[in-house]
Amino acid sequence: MSQQFAFNFTPEQLAQIIPGNPYVAEWYAALSRILPDYEINTVPRVAAFLAQCAHESANFTALKENLNYTAASLTRVWPSRFPAGIAEQYAHNQEKIANRAYCDRMGNGPEASGDGWRYAGKGLIQLTGRDNYSRFAESIQTPVEEVAEYLQTFEGAVQSAAWFWESNNLNQWADAGDILTLTKRINGGVIGLADREKHYQHACHVLGA
Repeated sequence: MSQQFAFNFTPEQLAQIIPGNPYVAEWYAALSRILPDYEINTVPRVAAFLAQCAHESANFTALKENLNYTAASLTRVWPSRFPAGIAEQYAHNQEKIANRAYCDRMGNGPEASGDGWRYAGKGLIQLTGRDNYSRFAESIQTPVEEVAEYLQTFEGAVQSAAWFWESNNLNQWADAGDILTLTKRINGGVIGLADREKHYQHACHVLGA
């Protein structure tokens, strides 16, 4: 039994929580090493963390934001940045989309700076924007220029999500089993709430809650 968790967390449990993932051993190693450092160490906290991350990352398989939008989708999601007539020039070009969608906000420079693409969403709970990258980089004493690559590693993806969790005091909502508030703090709304709830209940069951 791990002395770092308040319960016996095993690779077999993780395999049930993220079924079909080919890298359970690597994810288990990263989670076991990092989560206790952020006090994500009880069944309610680990279940909530894994559930939210599983939803956000398609069962720990997608560590980079998918920006492959059609013109119509761009106009619907970012109407002020991609009005009809402009959206068609960007459709399906993820780098160009990121540079326009995320320019001049979240600490990013203008569209031509490339910051939108450089600091697009990465990790299990996708960190987005130069400001967030910089805060995370400072917390792990790493140059911000190296963070984008680190976020796409097992350890970096877990650590950035745990850092986000701690920075937003999410353990208190995990302790209360409040998936609605957790979802709002992570997502900004309630997108995917039913799926997140389903993941959470399953994780609790597997972990023995």
